[in-house]
Amino acid sequence: MRKGAILVGEPMGLFIAQEEGELSRVGNYSLAVAGAEFNVAVGLARLRLPVAYLTCLGADPFGERIFQTLKDNDISGEFVSFSEERPTGFMMKNKVREGDPKIFYFRKGSAASGLSWKDVDRVDFSGYGFLHMTGILPALSESTREAAYYLMKKAREAGLKVSFDPNLRPQLWPDQSTMIRVINELASQADYVFPGEAEGEILCGTRDPQAIGSFYLQRGAGMVVTKLGSRGAYLMTAQEQVLVPGFPVEQVVDTVGAGDGFAAGVLSALMEEKTLYEAVRRGNAVGAIQVTSVGDNDGLPTREELAAFMGQEL
Repeated sequence: MRKGAILVGEPMGLFIAQEEGELSRVGNYSLAVAGAEFNVAVGLARLRLPVAYLTCLGADPFGERIFQTLKDNDISGEFVSFSEERPTGFMMKNKVREGDPKIFYFRKGSAASGLSWKDVDRVDFSGYGFLHMTGILPALSESTREAAYYLMKKAREAGLKVSFDPNLRPQLWPDQSTMIRVINELASQADYVFPGEAEGEILCGTRDPQAIGSFYLQRGAGMVVTKLGSRGAYLMTAQEQVLVPGFPVEQVVDTVGAGDGFAAGVLSALMEEKTLYEAVRRGNAVGAIQVTSVGDNDGLPTREELAAFMGQEL
């Protein structure tokens, strides 16, 4: 039986504008569930891989909806807790014809921002082989920042492989220097790091994928995959470096969630003990599929859909 993955972060309610225009003027929204780590969890579950979620939700309708959505997607909620004092966070996203949509968050003081080392201590790592984290968790509060370091330490001591996506959210950090320091410290302790080239410019001072890879490898990371959008991704380890080409798509509908789809693709292949090249190629495929859909995770493929898109058996 394959060992599963643990995801940790903040799933939120998501209001998606159904008409173009400023969020303050739109009158019609649909409701969904979003969050970078939630998207990755959904991606893994749709590929029929075992996955659990560590988070805290408010004891409110958003929290109830998210918890039910986890169950509906075969994502284990064994590490989910509920807060009577703090609400579940939510966000709004506008509708655009091209480019990135605008996002507005309502997450300050949320239930997930109250996560601490105590929540980490109640996690049973046995039966799990991977932990996936992003740079969002340590940005939420001082207690979540402490929990992020502690969680990575405990997971590695338990023998789990750790993957880390910087997933920069500058608006959540007290200042840019703190963001850069914390993200780079966490990334350097991970087995797999998934920066984007634009993130590399902020975190490493360069957009060059070779230089970004070297930056993290020299600091202790095991593998670095720099995402290059439609061009693919650049894979680097101490032994190899190679550009893994992307997959062309006819029309980009919404870029939100593409990086999460990429992470789900890479992780799923690593969980199945595929080669690193095969893992990154699958990540490129899932990311390409995701950008053809409006929702943050609606386009994440099933195993059969991914096999058809890649033209091969999984």
